[in-house]
Amino acid sequence: MATYAIGDVQGCFSELQTLIKLIEFDRQTDTLWFAGDLVNRGPQSLEVLRLVEGLGDAARVVLGNHDLHLLATSQGVRKFKSRDTFQDVFEAPDCARLLGWLRTQPLLHHDEKLDFTMVHAGIAPQWALGVAKELALEVADIVRGPRWIEYFEHMYGDTPERWHSELDGWNRTRFITNALTRMRYCRLDGSLALDVKDAPEATNDDVLPWFALPERANLGTRIVFGHWAMLKSDVPLDSTYAVHHIDFGCVWGGRLAALRLDDQTLFSVAANSD
Repeated sequence: MATYAIGDVQGCFSELQTLIKLIEFDRQTDTLWFAGDLVNRGPQSLEVLRLVEGLGDAARVVLGNHDLHLLATSQGVRKFKSRDTFQDVFEAPDCARLLGWLRTQPLLHHDEKLDFTMVHAGIAPQWALGVAKELALEVADIVRGPRWIEYFEHMYGDTPERWHSELDGWNRTRFITNALTRMRYCRLDGSLALDVKDAPEATNDDVLPWFALPERANLGTRIVFGHWAMLKSDVPLDSTYAVHHIDFGCVWGGRLAALRLDDQTLFSVAANSD
């Protein structure tokens, strides 16, 4: 019996199949956690959705920014971008079922027994774990509910940059969404620096990776996350910050990784492997 957290698949279906074989996954006893961005940029978003949805209770998924973009595009809220590669999902006979399933997925998953929390991008530095869980559920309930299309109409944008508990309305939901699904860096005052996307060695002293802020409220919480392919895998995040990064950029020619949470053993397969 084991639990594996898998980084951003992004339509890399063949690599996902190879990784599942490598870890000798048994759906009767094991569980796969998916850290968001199941779709887009890669060639087989539809097959990935079908595989993960078909795992039932053997899978845990959190939504990433590309998953949310897929849902927004499905309702015409956003037009296809030139690099979007999920047209196959919309043309599939099971599209409605798959998108309905995707809408029900959370933005944060916590397992008390394993003492691990999974999000796509990160947890805002102002939030302790309990607060993060409540706020993630607040947004997930909207995405699952009758206002979901209205949510997507207000989801896009980089403001507000800083959290405070008095935020309300769509500003509040947008900040929560951005922190959990898009964040990489924060400024020293704790505000989101969503415009900075470089590798850490290419940035200046005005920003830090979200997990490196010295007084973040979730310090010590064991977090597994993806989203950041440019973050070097050899950065000692686990011992220094109690976080585990698992997006090694498979869709960009890197690797697809699975972290066995029970003992923090890392497995990976190269892009285009089969």
